[in-house]
Amino acid sequence: MSQQLTREQQEQKYPEYTWDLTTIFESDEAFEKAFKDVESYLGAEEKYKGHLADNAETLYDALALEDKIETELEKVYVYAHLKQDQDTGNDKYTGYEARAHQLAIKLSSSWSFLVPEILQIDEDKIQSFIDENKDLERYAFDLKLINEQRPHILSADKEKLLTEAQDALSTPSNVYGMFSNADLEFEDAVDKDGNKHPLTQGTFIKYLESDDRELRRSAFRNLYKAYGAYNNTLAATLTGEVKKHVFNARTHNYKTAREQALSNNHIPEEVYDNLVKTVHKYLPLLHRYTALRKEVLGLDDMKMYDLYTPLVKDIKFEMPYDEAVDWMLKALEPMGDEYLEVVKEGLNNRWVDVYENKGKRSGGYSSGAHLTNPFILLNWSDTVSDLFTLIHEFGHSAHSYFSRKNQPSNHSDYSIFVAEVASTTNEALLSDYMEKHLDDERRLLLLNQELERFRATLFRQTMFAEFEHKIHQIEEAGEPLTANRMNEEYAKLNREYFGDIVDTDEDISKEWSRIPHFYMNYYVYQYATGYSAAQSLSYQILNEGEPAVKRYINEFLKKGSSNYPIEILKNAGVDMKSPEPIEQACQTFERKLDEFEKLIKA
Repeated sequence: MSQQLTREQQEQKYPEYTWDLTTIFESDEAFEKAFKDVESYLGAEEKYKGHLADNAETLYDALALEDKIETELEKVYVYAHLKQDQDTGNDKYTGYEARAHQLAIKLSSSWSFLVPEILQIDEDKIQSFIDENKDLERYAFDLKLINEQRPHILSADKEKLLTEAQDALSTPSNVYGMFSNADLEFEDAVDKDGNKHPLTQGTFIKYLESDDRELRRSAFRNLYKAYGAYNNTLAATLTGEVKKHVFNARTHNYKTAREQALSNNHIPEEVYDNLVKTVHKYLPLLHRYTALRKEVLGLDDMKMYDLYTPLVKDIKFEMPYDEAVDWMLKALEPMGDEYLEVVKEGLNNRWVDVYENKGKRSGGYSSGAHLTNPFILLNWSDTVSDLFTLIHEFGHSAHSYFSRKNQPSNHSDYSIFVAEVASTTNEALLSDYMEKHLDDERRLLLLNQELERFRATLFRQTMFAEFEHKIHQIEEAGEPLTANRMNEEYAKLNREYFGDIVDTDEDISKEWSRIPHFYMNYYVYQYATGYSAAQSLSYQILNEGEPAVKRYINEFLKKGSSNYPIEILKNAGVDMKSPEPIEQACQTFERKLDEFEKLIKA
């Protein structure tokens, strides 16, 4: 299918491959009416300010109205952003998205009094309200979560001051983003024939995946040469970010920055420590993989820039969309009829926007709201990676569908801690099915990609998490957090994780300076924990069958945010406070590595 079609041509010629946004609003006029309806709620909060403690009915009415507004706003915003993403060059829908975003900010500001005022009500009084008003029980868990913040909430004037200071405290992150994305420039990478290639943040990994080792080396050297020239400056910006996290934690009566960050998702710190400890136990597997890389690539010395280039080349494996749908449905058969019916509903009712058109946003995602069906954006190019994206996004969409159908609006979303579990579980089921049904040549290609996913997600993200925690500990201990200290700590971790077989030179010691996730306050560990949970759940589904499927759908997919995320996962069969899920993921990596070694050496 041509990639040169306009959006209008795409919808006219191939409507079955575009999403149907009339299920949200039948027309733009209907969107405008809904926008005005939501906008009319501005000011409705005034009657509740200062009165939440009056009685149970007033508290319930305020929570229910805020919930209703947010639910209707979601629908407006989703329509606007999907319309914009299908054709980013259409000024009309760019305007829709901007207006919806501004309306969301206004409504959020107008209701910002809600939580602070609830925290001024005595906890016993809130419980008495819940006991006497049955409708208020719907918000009992939300109120419980708010109550748990009490030891960490300051007086109203102090909280107001700290809130106003956050804009200034965000300067290190803002400076880093502007510097790395807009101002930093790199020398061209040069290939073995002396040809120059423009080096950017977007082309860097592409060059590291090249067969041309000189191009890989040149891209690696030139990128870190640029970052290295600002080593002290970038250390200062990251230090500023760390100081911000430590300051916010201490002022809110947390022992450490990590305690505060993990408490946002109600995650015990032992989950973090278990991850690092267990992955360390299995690092010999990663060392074995890097040694195999060196052998297969025929290298005398293994460099960090040799870690990305595929070990399996020149194997053609095209994946047209309709064929990919067949692969997906067969791979998901272990999930049973209830799950498959949701996927088929999405396929048959135009949840998916498949092909690229002029102006369409790149990449892929799943979106939607409580009052809409899920929507999936793709940019199909007939690759196996597209198939994995399709089943990944259907994992998100099915999770959202089940959650929204089985939970009230205030519990129909799910925590970021579990956000990638359903999508990655689908990927694991697909990998298992494809491994069993591909010829040896294409299975080898698949295993190469799978091993890379494990390296990049389980091992590398855990290394990032370990580094992030280390630099916060240094700051909390009152030690200087300098560029040299960061370089030393990062180089040490690289040596531990990738082993002696890989030369961890001076350039890689500065890799921390190009990782934007270090400005996201203990976020990266969730990639590794979510990946591990998914490996465990898929293993149970494939080996236990129906009992595991029922647990997964009923105790995980349908639960939304109605309980703590760690408990929802535990009820589904995965206890992230134990090392078992991490060990299971590492053992899956070992099995795939065994199979890959056998095939590559055959």
